[in-house]
Amino acid sequence: MTEPQPLAIGIVGFGKIARDQHVPAIRDSASFRLHSVADPAADAGSIRRYPDLDSLLAANDAPDAIAVCTPPQARYAIARLALTRAKHVLLEKPPGATVSEVDNLRRLAESSGRTLFCAWHSRFAPAVAPAREWLAARRLRRVRIDWREDVRVWHPNQEWIWQPGGFGVFDPGINALSVALEILPQPPFLREAVLRLPSDCATPISAELSLSDARDTKITASFDFLPPGPPAWTIEIETDDGHLLLADGGSRLTLDGTEIPLGPNREYPALYAHFGQLVAANRSDADVGPLSIVADAFMRGRQRAAAPFHKTGI
Repeated sequence: MTEPQPLAIGIVGFGKIARDQHVPAIRDSASFRLHSVADPAADAGSIRRYPDLDSLLAANDAPDAIAVCTPPQARYAIARLALTRAKHVLLEKPPGATVSEVDNLRRLAESSGRTLFCAWHSRFAPAVAPAREWLAARRLRRVRIDWREDVRVWHPNQEWIWQPGGFGVFDPGINALSVALEILPQPPFLREAVLRLPSDCATPISAELSLSDARDTKITASFDFLPPGPPAWTIEIETDDGHLLLADGGSRLTLDGTEIPLGPNREYPALYAHFGQLVAANRSDADVGPLSIVADAFMRGRQRAAAPFHKTGI
């Protein structure tokens, strides 16, 4: 029996996440092979580069799939064009600037018979699946999410993150929400939020969220882009039968004080394996749950003024 050939895939937007994560994962993939990148200015080295998606799609050997790694404000137009040209589409997180954009893309993918994948990469971290299994048989008492990282270190000179649709501190914070929605037995929903916006930015630099679920579990989330100490990406959960700590963004798992041995963190290779399975099965995976909670926070949250950010330098 002949083995299926890897699908050619192009990357649109060739920034840090594309170079550091997508390129190595594609090169390690049995489902995909890297065709090219589309970016007007990036240095792609030995990888074939086109100035834009139109040029890439006009190539004689145009790829079968597209991975969209641009800032979220640009993703809808790119993904829509790719789907109308019968390409499968992977959307980096957050998958779009609004919930309605992604919903529109989902319907377009369905009508065109192509795969749309909202790639919540943190769900593929090694601690996530065992955490979900451990929690499934327990009743939650309290959930505490802390996601803190220095924007000047992790997002240097990325001005788009402070503009409308750029998410601010929710750009990393949405990773925590994607994991919470994956591991908690009952889906959480927003009750209250406080968003702190620098006077020279359109998006928050920190956020405090109060959430709950159908069982009235107390769930709190704290996101901070200028933490006073080291970075932290943790979810701590007290249950009626023990304590769970998920740390380092899902790379480490501690149950009742004992750290559980896990395999290496291969989020992006696992993500591309899942994308390949979706394409083979002619299915989409376009979950907007994490994006909906962020939208709810902007809609219902109280906004508080914070000190100007740009005067301190990015």
